Amino acid sequence: MTTPNPHRYVIRLGGRDLIIETGKYAKQVSGSVTVQYGGTMVLVTAQMSDSETALPFLPLTVEYEERHYAIGKIPGSFLRREGRPGTQATLNARITDRQIRPLFPKGLRNEVQVIITILSADQINDPGPLGAIGASAALAISDIPWGGPIVCGKVGYIGSRYIMNPSFQELEEPDSKLDLTVSITRDAVLMVEAAAEELSENEMIGAIEFAQRELAPVTEMIERMRSNVGTRKRSFNPAATVSEEDLELMVRKAQGANLRQALLVEGKHGRSEAISNLCAEILESLVPDPEAERAPERIGQLKEAFRKAEQVELRKMILADNLRSDGRRTDEIRPIWVEVGILPMAHGSAVFTRGETQVLAVSTLGTGRDNRLVDDLGLEETEEFMLHYNFPPFSTGEVKRLRGVSRREQGHGNLARRALATQVPDQEQFPYVIRVVAETLESNGSSSMASVCASSLALMDAGVPLAKPVAGVAMGLVKEGESYRILSDILGSEDALGDMDFKVTGTRDGVTALQMDIKISGITAKIMHEALAQAREGRMHILRAMGEVLDRPRPELSPRAPRILLTKIPIDKIGSVIGPGGKQIRELEAHGVKIEVGEDGTIKIYSEDREAAAKVEREIEALTAEAEVGAVYEGRVVKTVDFGAFVSLFPGTDGLLHISQIAEGRVERVEDHLKTGDSIRVKVNKIDDRGKIDLIRPELEGRIAARPQRGGRDSRNRNRR
Repeated sequence: MTTPNPHRYVIRLGGRDLIIETGKYAKQVSGSVTVQYGGTMVLVTAQMSDSETALPFLPLTVEYEERHYAIGKIPGSFLRREGRPGTQATLNARITDRQIRPLFPKGLRNEVQVIITILSADQINDPGPLGAIGASAALAISDIPWGGPIVCGKVGYIGSRYIMNPSFQELEEPDSKLDLTVSITRDAVLMVEAAAEELSENEMIGAIEFAQRELAPVTEMIERMRSNVGTRKRSFNPAATVSEEDLELMVRKAQGANLRQALLVEGKHGRSEAISNLCAEILESLVPDPEAERAPERIGQLKEAFRKAEQVELRKMILADNLRSDGRRTDEIRPIWVEVGILPMAHGSAVFTRGETQVLAVSTLGTGRDNRLVDDLGLEETEEFMLHYNFPPFSTGEVKRLRGVSRREQGHGNLARRALATQVPDQEQFPYVIRVVAETLESNGSSSMASVCASSLALMDAGVPLAKPVAGVAMGLVKEGESYRILSDILGSEDALGDMDFKVTGTRDGVTALQMDIKISGITAKIMHEALAQAREGRMHILRAMGEVLDRPRPELSPRAPRILLTKIPIDKIGSVIGPGGKQIRELEAHGVKIEVGEDGTIKIYSEDREAAAKVEREIEALTAEAEVGAVYEGRVVKTVDFGAFVSLFPGTDGLLHISQIAEGRVERVEDHLKTGDSIRVKVNKIDDRGKIDLIRPELEGRIAARPQRGGRDSRNRNRR
């Protein structure tokens, strides 16, 4: 039997060993590694097809496969096997894709597939960054052309201290203020994803710089690994090339036909039409006979050259002339208008429009039964605040098939949710499940940030006690050599033809979320400082515009939202509320309410009728009440006997009012003073060690002399009672 001879690389990171190993598993694939950190271990493979596709883009797919055996569980699905990737798995796949995609050579058209399989998860260390590190290492040692390596890691900010790769438990600590994922190359930051509790811009930059220092040695280790065991990279011919002569020709023709004028046409569709017409005119002049031999190939090359000419001219306008397609300055925000409370049946609604980007957000308040169970390989938890983002094709004036929720929609929804989560009240303060849906109605750049603004307004419109309004803005970058300009509130064309998409959200007091993708080799800390400072100015402008319409949550919940009353009972009284086989709780819910009983004795009563909820709350209090010595109750006589009356203080709790305590003077017959069903004020005089309750009349206290007992008969009957 031949034993594999694996190559093993170990480095200390965040107080634990990061172990990358290759040459042992999945050896038929082009690049294969395992990455282990604590008890979490992932297998990552990378493979490229032999032939090119006809697609006009890089057909890269990243799959993130969770296996429940990794945590010693059998899947809870009907088939008892894993199904489609969950939300977190999809987000982890997307975040890896965003890191590795910019470093593939331009023009590569072979299919590339990266598969990340979670083999072991200790529920302490997040496997997400390990998948990205594994993708980097697998691509680095493979024969696939790629310009890495990159390294990915997480940073926490707990108390006043940055922590490398914090555990799930550390991120849940009360003083944890940051969950940051950073990807770096040897020289620069490539990608950032973060949720924060109103950290300052300087604190965010500090976290990124901390990550750069900590992760740099891992980059060197992967480079050493590639040098030692890497395969020679394949050569490739770009599927569509543009010669310098064609590009120069097209730039000259386009400038002569006034491409700049077309780029400055007002409105997205008008501008697009003007540019398309200009391209058609130039093509007609350069290829007069489109039916001639090889004419289609020539037209394809010239179309690509025109697109590059368009990019050259747009970037020149921005860099040299500080001029953008819609006439704005680089730091200027598009015109904003806001409308709230527009849907009559919704709990809360708002429309946020910025330029030609428009989002309708709708908030709905539900009961605890509406929460989402998170069934992934992390800590078991439920989700009480959900935000879902939709991007239908009509928002860009296109016709496409609706194929369910895309990765992009999940990613944008998750970013918006994280942006708002720190400002949403916790369950103890506001015991509702909250769902917000952000519907993109128009899009010309930055729809995810418009979703943050619209969602913030919709929550406040519903009466959710949001701590502070939240707004977001997307920043762009155009960089040529050492010259660059940072753009606020980017258009779709500036995103497509620019070098950065940097989304920043926050309140007036700090940053709540970041997402940055770079299309060049990376950016410096200086550029990030400037981008964050410019983003803050933009955010303040947007918050002021939102505040002119709605600057704080409405004082009352939407009249259509369910009402929730909270009460707490002793744990040993839970059975009294539920009753045998649930009989008691069904009787209570017959009043038109829903009741949830927590294991800690917390009871939530849901109803659209406040009076019905209050009535049920009183009944629960009565069912679970405990008599207190000295307390006065309005009781009801439930039985009379010759030695006194049994009085119900509340359901399930009776006490004895002795005949000697019924009235002043001698009482011969109890029935002469009290009858079954009578109401009477009584006071608890004492409770014996068996729980028997002795009652007196509070208004007669001190005016009735103690009387001798009439033998043992009354005591025996009382005990029997």
